[in-house]
Amino acid sequence: RGAGPAPHSGPYSKPYSQAIHNEAPEPTGSVQEPTGNLQEYYNNLCMEESQKINPFILHRLQAVEEESEKGLGGITLHTAGSNHSMPLETVTDEDFWVLSRILEKNPYINGLDVSFHLVRDVSAYDAEKLCQKQYNLIYLTFMFNNIGPKGELIAKALRKTRTLKCLRIGQEIENKGGKFFAALLQIDSSLELDLGDDLGMQSVSTLAIALTQNQSVTGINLNRPTLCGQEASTVHLGHITTGVKHEKLCYALHLNKSLHYLDVSCNKITRDGMGTFADVLKRNTTLAAKDLSFNRIENAGAKNLETLASHNRSLKVLSIISSNIEGEGLVACSQSMKTNPTVSNTYIRGNNFDETTDVAYSYYIQMSCLKLDNTNVEPFVGDGHRYRAEVCNGRKK
Repeated sequence: RGAGPAPHSGPYSKPYSQAIHNEAPEPTGSVQEPTGNLQEYYNNLCMEESQKINPFILHRLQAVEEESEKGLGGITLHTAGSNHSMPLETVTDEDFWVLSRILEKNPYINGLDVSFHLVRDVSAYDAEKLCQKQYNLIYLTFMFNNIGPKGELIAKALRKTRTLKCLRIGQEIENKGGKFFAALLQIDSSLELDLGDDLGMQSVSTLAIALTQNQSVTGINLNRPTLCGQEASTVHLGHITTGVKHEKLCYALHLNKSLHYLDVSCNKITRDGMGTFADVLKRNTTLAAKDLSFNRIENAGAKNLETLASHNRSLKVLSIISSNIEGEGLVACSQSMKTNPTVSNTYIRGNNFDETTDVAYSYYIQMSCLKLDNTNVEPFVGDGHRYRAEVCNGRKK
């Protein structure tokens, strides 16, 4: 197969907001009939295109067929390159083209996961067509691939079909792609969006503005933005954002009434930046999960978090993994489980524990304020002292 159609002038021949704000047309075209045996259809497609058959994809298609035979609805085709016991072959752009054809012809498959592979910019064209043709598609993830600025084509497709509920792209889409997704959020969209890695300052600022206008988005991940020059050399969020980006994001969080999940991990947020966030978020009535992991919150920032968690009655999940917090700050955070019964999940491993911390969290676990399945530390007693083991329960998003 060739490299796909040549890039057109695209939405940037006019302002991106103007391009995306045009009313999306209603879906047209007939509903595709299922192809029957997926493995046979896959083999035939590969033969037609003189393409090598990927045994890993065959195996995953077999799993989909087994689910379909059980009468299960809402099936996702999982081809992620991680967490599989069997040997796998990397999914490439050619493989993704075949997968997109399979989903187009089989609308009962409404999700596709191609994380951890070598899918590149050229597949953005195929993803664009897939989003336009498969109107049952609700879940699509490209995490940890090599899609760059052409990821904007997917945002363009979502303007035409609004059935997709969760998109995880997490690529180096840079400012150009980030702005286009921000413009997408300015329309009435309930999309859960994960843009993950390497967002530039301009795109993060634009996304913050979009949140002030979108009252239906349910989740957004802005971790690991890429900054340069003076911005990258500072460790204070207010300075990282040169005052402007931080203010816009806080203002957006103040106005937005629908966001349930916010991920600002790996952002070099310090205790001062945490203070500003806490002031805004303690008045927020919709945010249920907040991920602040891998920042530099320290004890002072953790005390601000305790104030936030005590006031915010919608907050259920708080993650502060590896945020340079010591015993005093961790104990302060634990107080929120006493004053606010809605806080049910707390993830704290990777910080600087002391025995006071171990005693505090042991107490809350014994009192059933915190369940072992809802945290990533497990207390135990040795030689008459309290300790804790760090476990990998994961963060439920």
